Amino acid sequence: QVQLVESGGGLVQPGGSLRLSCAASGSIFSVLGMGWYRQAPGKQRELVAAMTVGGTTTYADSVKGRFTISRDNAKNSVYLQMNSLKAEDTAVYYCEATHVVGTSGYEYWGQGTQVTVSS
Repeated sequence: QVQLVESGGGLVQPGGSLRLSCAASGSIFSVLGMGWYRQAPGKQRELVAAMTVGGTTTYADSVKGRFTISRDNAKNSVYLQMNSLKAEDTAVYYCEATHVVGTSGYEYWGQGTQVTVSS
């Protein structure tokens, strides 16, 4: 079982920056694929950025060049650096972890943190 706790959300003006953090419990963080998702009101949850165990990253087209995902296995943490924020980035951001064991995959979610981009 993995528990994920996000932090770092808040209110920021357009063009500003925020850094989200996600701390994972347990001792298997280094073998977890990690991701950040977001869900805006009335919209489906969407992938923002992901990082595999090997360090390969994936980004949504809408955030490429502005957001950066990183991880620190020593701190059991994954981060999302968000720069040049836009109003359309406003959403609840969720941390997600995937643990693959053999042919089975286990998915874990954090409780979410609100990001509001507004002047």
